[in-house]
Amino acid sequence: MNSVAEKTKTDALLEEFYKITSMGVSSLTDIMNRVKDKTFREELTRQIDRYAKYTDQIGKLLYRDGKTPKEENMMTKLWAKIGMAMNTMNDSSTSHLAQMVIEGNTMGITEGTRLMREYENTSCSEEALGIARDVIRFLEDSVEKTKEYL
Repeated sequence: MNSVAEKTKTDALLEEFYKITSMGVSSLTDIMNRVKDKTFREELTRQIDRYAKYTDQIGKLLYRDGKTPKEENMMTKLWAKIGMAMNTMNDSSTSHLAQMVIEGNTMGITEGTRLMREYENTSCSEEALGIARDVIRFLEDSVEKTKEYL
């Protein structure tokens, strides 16, 4: 990292993607408790593992820059848990759970893409932008794989 501006933009992008990936781990772990289908469970485990790897990779970059990664605030996480519980109260079928996963990943794609556009032509490092692109591709791939369970 060369300049303070570069570091600031880079850290800001990484912090947002840290929130996206850590929320993915948390949300999928909550949904996993309701999954009965073995192959869907395996797919969600694969997604959780990838989310966790990205969270770890991004966290290490932030620590390297002297930052402490921050997850979504507790209220956001709590509302997500409550929403998931309410959403699955009457329907915890594989198809419904897959729809919820697709919707969550799509929110990540939308937010991630918006962030990419915001930071692309700034002093943000190519390393951070590359990780952001990888996360978005992973989310897009996860949506496609999860469609098999609708």
